[in-house]
Amino acid sequence: MDFNNQDHPQRDIERRIEEQRSSGYYINQPNPTYYYKQKRPPYFFMILVALISAIIGSVVGAYLAPNYLYGKYIPYPQAPGAGGSPQRIEIVTREEDLTVIPAVAKKALPSVVGITTVTVERDIFSRTRRGQGVGTGVIVDSRGYILTNSHVVNDGRSEEVMVLFYDGENLKAEVLWNDPMLDLAVLKVAAQNLPVADLGDSDKLTVGEIAVAIGNPLGLTFERTVTAGIISGLERSIPLTQFESIEGLIQTDASINPGNSGGPLLNAQGAVIGINTAKIQTGEGLGFAIPINTARPIVDEFIERGEFTKVYLGIRGINVQQYIQSYGDQLGTRQGVYVHQVTPDSPVAKAGMRDGDVIVKIAGQRIDTMGQLVRQMYQYRPGDSIRIEVIRAGEALTLEVVLEAAPRSQ
Repeated sequence: MDFNNQDHPQRDIERRIEEQRSSGYYINQPNPTYYYKQKRPPYFFMILVALISAIIGSVVGAYLAPNYLYGKYIPYPQAPGAGGSPQRIEIVTREEDLTVIPAVAKKALPSVVGITTVTVERDIFSRTRRGQGVGTGVIVDSRGYILTNSHVVNDGRSEEVMVLFYDGENLKAEVLWNDPMLDLAVLKVAAQNLPVADLGDSDKLTVGEIAVAIGNPLGLTFERTVTAGIISGLERSIPLTQFESIEGLIQTDASINPGNSGGPLLNAQGAVIGINTAKIQTGEGLGFAIPINTARPIVDEFIERGEFTKVYLGIRGINVQQYIQSYGDQLGTRQGVYVHQVTPDSPVAKAGMRDGDVIVKIAGQRIDTMGQLVRQMYQYRPGDSIRIEVIRAGEALTLEVVLEAAPRSQ
């Protein structure tokens, strides 16, 4: 038998295996493997799909999830360890919710005025020269009383003083009183029902609290400029002349410039705590104001009586420290006011004070300088009796002084 010409079972198996191999798979394998050529999508199509997916994910995460999914279908995400129900914080703003400084400005601005002055002076050649000045003031009584600096009205020597009000009205003013030592002045205009500033208590000030200044820096072009800062210091002193100074001042870093003089320094409640008076030109943020409590007795008397009557002691004096610098330490004390001259028939002359005495206390209050003495005297009225402690030839004496109204020249 010719096995080569007949179908053989082994050859039939081999032929079938060959056919399966050529078709791409094996049926006799336990886990048949299929081989085929995969058609890949274009790269551009893949990038486009990824971009669209990212956009959809962002929209869902930023808008849909917080507004529609969280709290309804998906729990709010919580930080690790956080418990309790999530809360949504909502900030509600209202027009009347003002911060401190705008509220202070809104309250105080109607009571702040601009002051312009004209002064006529003669030079060394007897030629007449007219000078103009600009400052600020604050209304302290609805009947037209205005508080400002003495130097704003040229220490009472201005020929003309005009007051510009918040509503634009311009009125002529009269200088009722001024004191260069205090650098304060009171003006009066013929007006009624004016907006009045609240007066605070400068004795309660603390360093670091808010301070707001309002004035006309560099002229009326920048009228009613509002600046803010803090109370930088208390009981400051700045020199006026070799032997005179303004003392007990409030220091602030609220911007004060020429033209701000006479304007109010305000606290966080919008109350006047000082009258702006000066700044140090060689430094930044060094402004000074006269405490409002220095002016209060004067303002109160003008409001109550329409005038102010100043009392006097009847001395010419200098600070002990200045005396020591010039003549040596021979007074028996290093503080107080040295009495250079006692005016005859004055209140202190009647009480027995002599030239060469050193005033160290008035009514129990320590006196170190003429500035302190002057401020102390503004608390009293004619007829008041006060005790003055002096050092005479190294010994302490107490004098009882009955105060009198100061002559016009005082």
